[in-house]
Amino acid sequence: MRLECNGLNFIYPGSDVRVIDNLRFSMAGPGFHAVFGPSGVGKTSFARLLTQRRNLPDQPVKTPGIDTILYTYNQERLPGWSAVGRHLDQVCPPERQELKKELIDLFRLEPFLDARFSQLSMGQQNRMNLIRYLLQDFDLMILDESLANVDEKLRRTILPAIKDRFAHKMFLYISHNLMEVARFCRRILVLNQPSQRLPGRMISGLDEKTGTETKKSALDRVMLEIMNAF
Repeated sequence: MRLECNGLNFIYPGSDVRVIDNLRFSMAGPGFHAVFGPSGVGKTSFARLLTQRRNLPDQPVKTPGIDTILYTYNQERLPGWSAVGRHLDQVCPPERQELKKELIDLFRLEPFLDARFSQLSMGQQNRMNLIRYLLQDFDLMILDESLANVDEKLRRTILPAIKDRFAHKMFLYISHNLMEVARFCRRILVLNQPSQRLPGRMISGLDEKTGTETKKSALDRVMLEIMNAF
């Protein structure tokens, strides 16, 4: 599977300023990849364009081996008329009941299944929403700040576990957490303002997995390379 852009452009309706200008890159293979950059460089716009790739003029986005793309984002809401556990039961295919139980345990949400969505903290809401997506069919899942407001220790448990459990799937992780992106992702697309000479640059991450521990010197090197890409 491969995600490739060949001259992707985007302008907000009613504006003449390009948010994304002639973006070119390629990411191949399953695993965790990332999009990183400061606010305002078009990370979320880029993610939404990927979900609309078949409708874009000139077809600048190529996705061989990728059919279904899911997009999940921070503070996305679930229906509030029933308990969150009941909602997961309703959206979970029968053959994925064991996966549902596994994810609820991994995300530490068992005590909250009888609560309404509005009764959960923001971190609990994001975790519950991510489970909902992981139970569906997909080839590429875009996580746009989907673990925001989740404490760092728990994220360091969740991310490698997702990589292990869905090793044949492709993920695009959008985050402002420099250390997390450098530590857990294979390939990192660093987005700059369109006025920069290179609007996007690819960096190799450390792709840390369960049971491994990244050396501080290696982590510092990758973080510095990402920051120097701006």
